[in-house]
Amino acid sequence: MSSQAAVSAQNGAGAGANPDEGEQHDVSVVPADVLPGGALARKQAAPAPAELGPRARLWPSLAAVYRAQLSRARVARIPLLFVATFQSIGIMILMRGVVDGGGEAQAVVAGSAVLVVAFVALNLLAQYFGQLRASGGLDHYATLPVPPAAVVLGAAGAYASFTVPGTVVTALFGCALFGLPVAHLWILVAVIPLAGAALAGLGAALGLLAPRPELATLLGQLGMSAALLLGVLPPERMPEAVRLARDLLPSTYGVEAFARTFGPHPDWARVLGDLAVCVGVGVISLAVATWAYRRAAVR
Repeated sequence: MSSQAAVSAQNGAGAGANPDEGEQHDVSVVPADVLPGGALARKQAAPAPAELGPRARLWPSLAAVYRAQLSRARVARIPLLFVATFQSIGIMILMRGVVDGGGEAQAVVAGSAVLVVAFVALNLLAQYFGQLRASGGLDHYATLPVPPAAVVLGAAGAYASFTVPGTVVTALFGCALFGLPVAHLWILVAVIPLAGAALAGLGAALGLLAPRPELATLLGQLGMSAALLLGVLPPERMPEAVRLARDLLPSTYGVEAFARTFGPHPDWARVLGDLAVCVGVGVISLAVATWAYRRAAVR
């Protein structure tokens, strides 16, 4: 008992001899605002708002989307490109027994060449955007800091690029089949991108506005059938009502521009006029497709 009392006395004496030391180590009394749930602690622990980077510009975004779409669609679309080319060549062989030459032969060759563009840029692009919308793939593009116009233009440009070899092969085969000159085939350098832009914008708009992918496929097939019937058949043999419907089809002006170059003295003013119509329709159709993309992406 005496030893315990001595220890207690020493502890009490030490505490009494140095009162400041006890105050330095006493942390039982802390202001409430610095506790883990206090206002000061929350203020210090709150992270600074993240600064968003600048939105990507149109042309770099367009180039990136174009390269991505081109590499992704290369394997899947090349067999379909062969189908489009063989289809156009087969149509020209069938028409060879009906059309002898002259202006009708020029219309058949030009229409068959542009039909390759319609098959890829209108039909396949309508199916692609219809499936992309149905599968939720638009959500992926919506999270990227790229303008909607870059997505539409990049995909349209990639699909239109696949039409170049098939269109050139079809035009060369048609010229050899009907005995047409090949001196002005360089006009395809303008016809393919301009007619392709008009048809690709229309195909993208159909795919994005269709409520179901099956309907997008149907609309793409109907558009390609219209390009086949109204573009390949000579307009001189069509009824007046069908000619009016033909004037409403964007690919018609690409066909007319190409067909006018087969003569010995092409009317370049009318050729440029037809190409200008393709430019105007392409701008409008791509603008509609961009609006349809925004509308589908926010749903």
